[in-house]
This record gives sequence, C-alpha cells and structure tokens, in this order.
Amino acid sequence: MKIIGLCGGSGSGKTTACAAMEALGARIIDTDRVYREICVAGSNCLADIAREFGRAAVAPDGGLDRRSLGAIVFSDAEARGRLNEIAHAHIRTETERRLAEYKSSGADAVVIDAPLLFESGFDRMCDITVGITAPRKLRIARITARDGISENDAGARIDSQITDEELIRLCGYIIENGEDKAAFLCRVRSFYRSAVGG
Repeated sequence: MKIIGLCGGSGSGKTTACAAMEALGARIIDTDRVYREICVAGSNCLADIAREFGRAAVAPDGGLDRRSLGAIVFSDAEARGRLNEIAHAHIRTETERRLAEYKSSGADAVVIDAPLLFESGFDRMCDITVGITAPRKLRIARITARDGISENDAGARIDSQITDEELIRLCGYIIENGEDKAAFLCRVRSFYRSAVGG
C-alpha cells in the first residue's frame, strides 16, 4: 500500500486534489476532518485542549469552539504550537488506526491530507510527499468565498502557514494550482498514476 502525504496552505486546492485521487481509487484520511471527529463533547482530545486553554475552547454544546480557539492561536505562535502538539498526538493515533484498517482491506493507496504534514511529523508515515501550491491572490479569493472572512483575515491565515518555498524544499513532488482547474486536475491524475501505477 502506497502512502501519499499531501500538504499545502489554505486555499491551495488540497480538497480538489484529494477528490481527484479518490476517484482513481485512493482512500483519503483528511486530518482536519479527523480532528473535528475526535473533538466531540466528552472526547479525550477535547479534554486535553480544555485543560490547556480553559473553557474558552469549549462551545455551549460541549464540543470544540473552533472560532474562539482560532482567535487565540492564530495570533500567538506559542499557543498555536501547544494546540498543535495536543491535537497531533490524538490525530496521529486515529490516523495510524485507519491506515492499518485500509491496509488490511487491501487498499492500493492512502492519501494523508495534512496541512501540517511536516510540522506534525506525519511525513514520516508516508512513502511520497506532495505539496499543492497556488498564487496568493487566488488563495485569498478562494478562502474569502469559502469561509466568509475578510481578505485581511485570509491573508493572516496564509501568513501563519507553511510557505510555498518551504513546500518546494520539503516535498518530493509539487503540483501548481492556478486559474485552470482542468489543467490542475490533469497534473494531479498524472502524479497519482506515476506514484501508484495504473
């Protein structure tokens, strides 16, 4: 089973890339989705986050208050580091469980979609790493349309994440995502077929 680590900043096109590879047979582990699933009310992950950040991290329904926590960590690198350390430990455990499950079911390939692939150490689980890059202006437009936030907030989010230059240095492969979606999908499919075969 081939394990592909996929990363890239917000608005770069990771979701589109994952969908294209899933259509070719890959199983997808979206670490952001895993995080949401393991941060439900009463979970060990949420208890650890609340222990570190207090009740501000917990929504009235008992789940994770992502907006409140985001306001704390986006502007504070030290706090963001503490949150990532807690979250990554829980996400890694669940990711390893799913990898074992997919391997036993005979999957040919699994894509681990992890924005913090290298920072979390998830890259060490992978056979191949691929980064998705896109022009900053295009990423800001995608983020504001998708999340309903201002251009300034979108820019601040991008600035808090890994740069394209770092992705190029760290990843085994880079796929550029510009204005032409069809061309991007073609590049993704070509990468996947060369990486996995078929």
